[in-house]
This record gives sequence, C-alpha cells and structure tokens, in this order.
Amino acid sequence: MSGLPRPLTDRGRALLVLALVAAVTVFTATVPLLRGFFDLRVYYGAVHTWVHHGGRIYDYHVPGTTYGFTYPPFAAVTMLPLALLGRTSAIVASLLVNLAALAVVLRILSGPDWRRHGWFRWSLCLCLLALFEPLRDTFSFGQVNLVLLALVLGDCWLLATGRGRWAGAGIGLAAAVKLTPALFIGLLLLAGRRRAAGAATAVAAAATALAVWADPRASRFYWTEALWDTGRVGRLDYVSNQSLQGVLARLGETGRPLWATAVLLTLCVWAWRTRGAVQAGDWTAAFALTGAAACLVSPITWVHHLVWLLPSFAVLLRTGHPRIAGALYAVLCTSVVWLWFDDASGIGGFLGSNTYTWITLGLLLGLPTGQSRVVRLPLPRSLSTTATAPSPQSPATTPGTVQSESSSAGRDVAAATTGAAGDACLDLARSPSSEPTGSTCPAASKPQSSNSRASSYTVDPPA
Repeated sequence: MSGLPRPLTDRGRALLVLALVAAVTVFTATVPLLRGFFDLRVYYGAVHTWVHHGGRIYDYHVPGTTYGFTYPPFAAVTMLPLALLGRTSAIVASLLVNLAALAVVLRILSGPDWRRHGWFRWSLCLCLLALFEPLRDTFSFGQVNLVLLALVLGDCWLLATGRGRWAGAGIGLAAAVKLTPALFIGLLLLAGRRRAAGAATAVAAAATALAVWADPRASRFYWTEALWDTGRVGRLDYVSNQSLQGVLARLGETGRPLWATAVLLTLCVWAWRTRGAVQAGDWTAAFALTGAAACLVSPITWVHHLVWLLPSFAVLLRTGHPRIAGALYAVLCTSVVWLWFDDASGIGGFLGSNTYTWITLGLLLGLPTGQSRVVRLPLPRSLSTTATAPSPQSPATTPGTVQSESSSAGRDVAAATTGAAGDACLDLARSPSSEPTGSTCPAASKPQSSNSRASSYTVDPPA
C-alpha cells in the first residue's frame, strides 16, 4: 500500500478521478449488458396505451414479447407524466430521477457529516457505484427500485433522528407502487412504532383507493387476476431471479409448501435480528436487514432489485468490516451468476447460479447490529480499518447514521485500487443474455444480443 502514488494536490486528484471515470465509462460501454431501457419501455407503452388510446394499463405488451405492466395500478398513476413525454425525453427523465434518488440514498447513508468527505472521496464512491451490477441494471432498465429505496430510507432517517412522528409516508408510498416494501410496515410494528405503521398503511390504502378511482377495471383485474399470475412477471427459474423461490425453481422444486416453509423460516430470522437492532437503536441496520429479507422472500427478485442491499454495505463499513464489505461488493459487480445462464445443474450450478442469494442470506444472518459506531464513508472507503475515537469535540454519533473518516489521500487511492481490482473479476464472467431481467424476462432460450436490445427503443405504443 505504501508504494502506491498519493495524489496530494487537487490536480493529481482530479487526474486520478478522470482516469477512473474513463475506465468506468469504457467498462460500462463494453462489458455489462445494455438493457435498452426495457422496463421503461413497458411503463411508457402502458401509460400511453391507457391515456392516449383508451386501453387498460395491463393491455400493453412490448412488441415481440409477452411482457407488460406488472405493478399495482397506483404505480401507473405515478407514471402519468410519461404521457406528456416523447421516448427520448422519457429516457432522460428516468436517468435524472434515478440520479436524484441515488443522491438521496447516499446522503442518508453517509450521515450528517457527509460534506467532510469532499469531492475526491465522493468521486471515488460514484466510480465504484457505477460498477455495482444491481445499480447498473437499475439505470439501464429504467427501473424504479432506487426511488423506492430513497422513499423508505427517508423514513429510516426520520426515525433515527428523533422525528418518528412524521415517519411512515415514504414506506406507504413505496408499498403502493410495489408490494415488496410492505415488509417495512412489519418492521415498524416489530419496533412498536404503531403510529408510523398506521401512517404507512393509511398512505398505501389511500394511494390504492386513488388508483381504483382512476381506473376501476384495471384495479379489479390486478387484484383479482394479475397479482396471482407470476407468469406475467417472468420464469421463476431464470438465473436473474435471486430469491429463495428462484433457488428452489432452479432445483426443480416448484411446490408452494416448500417455498412457504423457507419464507416462514426467513421471516422468523428477520424478526429476531431486526428486533435486536431496533432495541439497540440501530435503525440503519434494522432497515438493511428488512431490505435483505424482502429480497429473499419475494417470489421474484431480479438482480436489479438488489439495490436494496446498499444499506447493508453502509452498515458493514460503519461497524468496522471494510474487507467483508469490499469482497461481497466486488462479487456483486462481476455478473458471476450469468455463467450458469444455460445450465445451473450440479453442485457447481447450485452454488454459482445462486451466488447473489447466498450473499443476501449471509447479510441477513450476519450483519452486525448495535455495535459502536466506526466512522466510514460508504463503498470507496472499503479498505480503511482505522476508526476515529470519539472525543469531546467530536462525540460519537446517534444510532442509525454512518459517519465520515478523516484520513490521508493515499488511503483513498488504495480504496479506489481495490474497487478496480474487483473490476478484473468481470473477465471471468460470461456475457449473459441481454433479455430483460425484471418484469420483462423472456421465454426464449436464445435471446437477442444486448447491442440490438440497446438500440431497439423505437417502437411506438399501439394505436
């Protein structure tokens, strides 16, 4: 480490950041799959069909596929502004909204001293985040999970800073858009925050009622038919499905009793661990555990849904486990599960095709909670192991926040080098299918190339 160059001047730091940005740009343009904003095409087509052509929200399918809108009707209500935009404007809006959501997530996870990290450390952080496969896919699909994470973490911030009487609205809105965040209402109940849980439930119910008023037929169809038809979302055994259900489906076990048993056991572990985190006042860990559990128990958890694991990495760094955080984060940058896209049989297939599930399960079982706060910057500070002891001038923080760390620029370079090392693992990964891995997972065994998918955003909504 001591032999690494140390950019002590602003010019040297700027040159290093520019070099890293160039490397990340080349990487994201050549190595990962380009998803062609597929899920955004679903949202865009569904809204335009509904508003401009008099069809139901769920009538639209992306041309050439069987995949259409799969969220509750309220999600379509929130996406109504898409009806006023052209396709290119919709893509730009999606990128800007996701960037804003990412800024909110990082602001909350970095704690009250986020300004102390400075532009250099934040630049390193963003370069490393650009390598994170769930985040890459979220932007490339035009997905909404990052926005939902920001809404949920907003309630985490309110609870951790003593503003709990205002908490609940963010979770309620997120649960009305997608059902999985409803597990956070369970967290509020476990924590004894009945007022916040009631607020979240009331907001979710009101949003759902608004959607019923806006389109009664679509609401009736969703809650009576579409919700129970997992085939509308995609194949359970598709390698991108990194939930417990996906693991069982790849084993050929599609029976509901076995899956229900696995879900029940997972929820028991979640309740036990989360209750301990709440009793210790560690709201960040409690929300991180709930995000991990939600990914496991959901019937379908595509790779891009794993942005819900970002709070877990913040907790690992805060509690003095940077090497574990760095190793797990590096694996989640590699797209390694796609090596078993064609064949997930055998012990190797069982272990390898479910790698991200094992990481999520490990975080649920082993994430530290209620420990003394170690000052960390999320993600790029993954190699630092030196904690700053609290002093009268710099007291220890309250539970549920992630603090900053003051260190030399050489450690920043070391952290950036480690992030780049994880990049090398991508050479081991086979280029997977570019077919959509969210609500648009294909049934075809030999999908089209990612480049053709990336340039295929040319289809008009049906007349």
